[in-house]
Amino acid sequence: MNILVTGGTGFIGSHTCVELLQEGHDVTVIDNLSNSCVSVLERITEITGKEIRFHHVDILNSQALEALFLSCEFHTVIHFAGVKAVGESVADPLKYYTNNVQGTLNLLQVMKKHYVKHMVFSSSATVYSPQNKMPLHEDSIIGPTNPYGRTKLMVEDICRDLCLCDAEMRIILLRYFNPVGAHPSGLLGEAPVGIPNNLFPYITQTAKGERDNLSVFGNDYDTPDGTGVRDYIHIIDLAVGHVKALEADLDSGIHVFNLGTGKGYSVLDIISAFEQATGRRVPYKITKRRRGDIAICYSNPEKAQTVLNWRAIRDLHQMCVDAWNYESKKATIRIK
Repeated sequence: MNILVTGGTGFIGSHTCVELLQEGHDVTVIDNLSNSCVSVLERITEITGKEIRFHHVDILNSQALEALFLSCEFHTVIHFAGVKAVGESVADPLKYYTNNVQGTLNLLQVMKKHYVKHMVFSSSATVYSPQNKMPLHEDSIIGPTNPYGRTKLMVEDICRDLCLCDAEMRIILLRYFNPVGAHPSGLLGEAPVGIPNNLFPYITQTAKGERDNLSVFGNDYDTPDGTGVRDYIHIIDLAVGHVKALEADLDSGIHVFNLGTGKGYSVLDIISAFEQATGRRVPYKITKRRRGDIAICYSNPEKAQTVLNWRAIRDLHQMCVDAWNYESKKATIRIK
């Protein structure tokens, strides 16, 4: 199967490419490299022993997408490309609506023109309302609290409407929670360009001494220790979930799955687990809450377990060990 992976040099995309190649699929990656680096492709090849095709294409560029689909025949698309920071989306919502919604419209239009009828979409647990009882299941109340989540929901709605008007379309919406960790080889991990948006890069950089301390955004939430609770999932488990979704024998139409562990950990839980797993100290300071954040969010992953035969098997200790292994080796890897 020839698969187009948008945003394939990013954190989730690159790990998914590894799993796809190891399952024998042919993979073509497009990325605008705004938050990643092209050397990721070399490390994917080093891990898998297989070459990967790459095109420096932005999904906002309709002409470039059209030229790509004219030159290559794709069986399906896994769509990761987009911007993804909750805080930034609050500060710059137009950037998020342009990249995430307009970019996806461009992609779907060229897919339709070239009769590509299958897509796996990288959605998010941020589409759910904070009013839900935990754990979240696929039928929980929808109601995102920030522009990032609203862009994911808008794309989900576009996909639903597209499937309603085209009986051959099959789109799988994967709502995943908080991916962390790294490839066990230490060759791939989370390496954001500039200021990180997620918790673990801050933790590993603080443990390494590159930051004086970690900022914990709020300790007055209605949680056991006052800090936000999230469902952290190992990046390899998440990547495998995409392969399982791609290969599942599903009918045409829309299919929605949560990808998470079903367990919630607070920020202080994560800091403690990391210190125990690595022996490294992570000094932190409490700061005010971030706009758009919610107190608690974790999944019910039973539908994915039943329908896709998928479940997360790597625990929090492994997430911490692998994240630190990558951070420790990063200086010796060509990242530019």
